Amino acid sequence: MGVQDIADRLKAQVASAGFDRSVKFDTGADGVIVIDGATVTTTDGPADCTIKLSLDDLESLIAGDLNPTMAFMTGKLKIEGDMSVAMALSQLIG
Repeated sequence: MGVQDIADRLKAQVASAGFDRSVKFDTGADGVIVIDGATVTTTDGPADCTIKLSLDDLESLIAGDLNPTMAFMTGKLKIEGDMSVAMALSQLIG
C-alpha cells in the first residue's frame, strides 16, 4: 500500500469526524499525508503536528495493528508540534 492508498482510506474516516486541526504524517522518502480538518492530501504543507514514521508503521497504525502509544514509547513514531493534536487524531483513527 502506498501513501496515496492510505490517504484515500483516511478520507472516509476524517470526512465526518469533525476533526478541526491539522496533522502531517511524514514517511520520509515515501511521502507525506496531510490532514487539515476534513481535507486529506499528499501535498506537503504546514501542520499543527507532524508525526514521523515509516510507511510500514503507518499502514499498521491505520489498520489498527500498531498501538499509537506503544509506537511512540518504542520510538517507532516521533511527534513534533502540538502533542494534543496527535492524541485527538488517535481517537479518530485508532
